[in-house]
Amino acid sequence: MSPIKEQNIDILQSQRSARWQRWQHDLVRPYRIHLQLERGLSPNTLDAYMRDLDKLISFLDIEGIEPLQMTIDTLHTFAAGLYDIGLDARSQSRILSGVRAFCRFLLLTGRTDSDPSELLVSPKIGVRLPEVLSVEEIDALIAAIRLDTREGQRNRAMIEVLYSCGLRVSELCNLKISDLYLEEGFIKVKGKGSKERLVPISPRAIKELRLYFFDRNQWQIPPEYQDFVFITVKRGTRNIGRIMVFHLIKELAVKAGIHKNISPHTLRHSFATHLLEGGANLRAIQAMLGHESIATTEIYTHIDRSRLREEILLHHPRNMHRVDQGRH
Repeated sequence: MSPIKEQNIDILQSQRSARWQRWQHDLVRPYRIHLQLERGLSPNTLDAYMRDLDKLISFLDIEGIEPLQMTIDTLHTFAAGLYDIGLDARSQSRILSGVRAFCRFLLLTGRTDSDPSELLVSPKIGVRLPEVLSVEEIDALIAAIRLDTREGQRNRAMIEVLYSCGLRVSELCNLKISDLYLEEGFIKVKGKGSKERLVPISPRAIKELRLYFFDRNQWQIPPEYQDFVFITVKRGTRNIGRIMVFHLIKELAVKAGIHKNISPHTLRHSFATHLLEGGANLRAIQAMLGHESIATTEIYTHIDRSRLREEILLHHPRNMHRVDQGRH
């Protein structure tokens, strides 16, 4: 069997074999329903799972191997092909994780009597710390927004809410007016797997939202979009999209002279890092971010070493008397 090739991954669906079509009906569609109903994946996560699975299905089609006849050697060849086409270790690991999930599904539903992915090993991934903006850079990003445009105050409110509440961009785009409890200082957020959480919202973000609502009330908004907080004002009225927010932040970074490679998720990383540096409990940050596992939140413990040393010298009981002596 030859390694998977890049051009083979992107075969047009119109060129798929009858065998590939059969697999879609018998295996892929039931798996998609399983992910959607049993695991409650969001549409974006579900699409990502299916795109990765399609790479495996395409490979099996090219090699003439039935999915139910896969072996560990088959999967090793597939994994080698991912490396050959230049995917980084993180992408390889993500795809192979999806392969393992698919193999478990085949086993659990009785389609196979063994899991060929049990001995499949993913490449090692180093810890990659997320890009983080300083408070000054956040302020510069917001200051770069022109308030003399129709959408200016909306953009200001969006950036402030992203940073103030640590939202995912999809959570921002789907935020509803009916989920705002501004008098109480909270918003209700629907996160991954349709799980809801209450997140505190800062007075500054509330102020920017109320200024935005003054503008928003002047717009003609179709009934189906009236409950969405953030609405487009160009090329048709609807709730704001993820790509639009991404491009907005890239544009503002250039205007603000910020040379870091940032995205909407950078504001979420910055939110968590600034909370941790301010002394917030890691469990509280986990709850506000909507992380299922505390291990996901622990990536934000990359506090500057010099600041960490200063904190230890200031608060550890073996050091406190030395600090007190130094004051006399």
